[in-house]
Amino acid sequence: MKRRDFLLNSTLVGVGLSLPFGSLLTSCSSGHSKNKEGVNFKDFSFNLLKKWCDGMIDIQVNNPADPTVHGLMECPACDVIHARLQDAVYPMFYMAKETGEEKYLQAGINAFEWAEANVSRPDGSWTNDLNPKSWNGTTVFGAIALAETLKHHSDLLDDKTIVRWKNRLREATDFILKKFPKIDATNVNYGGTNIYALHLIGELLDEPKYTNKSKVLANDIKSYFTSPNRLLFGEIKPSAHKLSVKGLPGVDLGYNVEETLNSLVLYAHETKDEELIKILHKSLDSHLEFMMPDGGWDNSWGTRMFKWTYWGSRTCDGCQPAFSVMASENPAFGTAVIKNTELLDRCTSNGLLHGGMHYVSHGIKPCLHHTFTHAKSLAFMLDNWKELPDLDVATPLPRATAQGVQYFEELDTVLVSRGQWRSTITAYDAEYYHKKDLRQATGASLSTLYHNKVGLICAASLAVYKKMEPLNQQSAPGKDIALTPRIETFSGDQWYTNLFDLEASFNTKNDDYLITVQGAMQLKNESRQKVVNTAGNFNVDYQFTSDNLIIKASTNQDINEKTAFVLPIISPNNEEVIHVNANKIKVKKPNGTLKISANVPIKIRKTEKNRTFNMVPGVEAIPLDLFFDKNEKSIRIKLEVV
Repeated sequence: MKRRDFLLNSTLVGVGLSLPFGSLLTSCSSGHSKNKEGVNFKDFSFNLLKKWCDGMIDIQVNNPADPTVHGLMECPACDVIHARLQDAVYPMFYMAKETGEEKYLQAGINAFEWAEANVSRPDGSWTNDLNPKSWNGTTVFGAIALAETLKHHSDLLDDKTIVRWKNRLREATDFILKKFPKIDATNVNYGGTNIYALHLIGELLDEPKYTNKSKVLANDIKSYFTSPNRLLFGEIKPSAHKLSVKGLPGVDLGYNVEETLNSLVLYAHETKDEELIKILHKSLDSHLEFMMPDGGWDNSWGTRMFKWTYWGSRTCDGCQPAFSVMASENPAFGTAVIKNTELLDRCTSNGLLHGGMHYVSHGIKPCLHHTFTHAKSLAFMLDNWKELPDLDVATPLPRATAQGVQYFEELDTVLVSRGQWRSTITAYDAEYYHKKDLRQATGASLSTLYHNKVGLICAASLAVYKKMEPLNQQSAPGKDIALTPRIETFSGDQWYTNLFDLEASFNTKNDDYLITVQGAMQLKNESRQKVVNTAGNFNVDYQFTSDNLIIKASTNQDINEKTAFVLPIISPNNEEVIHVNANKIKVKKPNGTLKISANVPIKIRKTEKNRTFNMVPGVEAIPLDLFFDKNEKSIRIKLEVV
């Protein structure tokens, strides 16, 4: 369908759109799951993608007289232009074809042409920022978006534009061929994604030098998976092969499941690389262990956790392509796709994907970046729907039914499941960048706590919120209060906490009734110096039964400074908090009540809007302070859900 035919037929298709979307899209949907409202998952995905496309059009500048702004999208949250917005060309073209509406076609064209006019470089790259000297490695993502557009929807363009866009794609691909000659040219997400980019574009343009290079890189990537769990490593600087003091590799769940593994799976399936498919099957299985029962990703420990939002990673594309394509290998992958997509929808408001569950309740504006990247994954899934295996939720997620403990030695991290409780405890010591450590959860801390009845209860944040990537992270509102449960003290103007203890350790005990994780830690400042003249060595036991979680924190040293166990409880500000007495608090949630009691007074730290908010992972919380008694030197906290 050439563009002229598209425009002639758009009125007719528009009439069809007066019917429910399901009437148009169910022809190849048999066998695919329906959600609790009875909406077919394909229809659900289409509707969500349409929301996002409409939301992006609402903030797109339409001023043909000024090419410096015509087609750009103005981010509601950030004072910078997200120059990768041209990635939106692919989802916009998908939506144009499905609806027959000119506005989507024009929005896609305008987004691409804005990039051509403003961030296109003579070397074939597109920069990630208006600054012509800014990072241009993101060209690989723009190239994939353009290639998918031309592969699936070039019939919406005139012949002259097709030739021009293909020539531009060739220039971009020549650039990434030189930019990422090896997997470890920089973080593994670029080298890994380049594998699919070179294959896809090589096939599209009939260019053997691209496809031949993709085969070489695909063979190399096979050594970038950990043993025994086949987690993809390489998200660490200055080298993808850097190991921590404990000998652990740099792994980031968010980048893996939402970006790199997508490209590897798509390449492996298209080329029928059975060896790589086998590796990826195991890798996806292991990564899936970290999906929470509601579809959230537990990246509390990841090296690039500074970009963690509960649904994934802020500037990546989403887990939908890899897990949907591989669902025939493990039906739980289909469950993951559906659950995560539903979570994305719950985090969408006014047509834009927000960077966490509580952005709206706390009045935080959404960053545009989340929407145009994740829209690509839904467009890919919908474009390839006929080739996908059936997706349903008949097979539960591993963490929904797990019982016991699962230790990931590559991460020094344990997953605990007992009754309805789900938890992550970590002493992972990998530092993303040794010159500017963005301290994710460590120190034998309780980095995630979830209950199947009431959902997320605790979730880690950065110890101190910092912008490792200023153009890709929003500014934090209000006072920065870490969300990771911890022990802390202050000496002079220095903050000391186990969150900076990279030497912490733990061990586990498990029987039919009780799971205990016993942690040993030290209180250190951000420079890794241990506190002096007061207690600095602590033990924390996390004891899980089907009925409750008991946290016991203690020291055998003299406590000479005010020292507390800080327990931030995830809770939007519309939930009622009842201070029953000095030592007991109740938080009323939609599906149950969380009860917290202790052997010492529980103090609620004063915050604006009765909650603190942290960009990582995009939630509100109630910070609870429980201070050690200088004489007893121990704290006992009990959490129950009724």
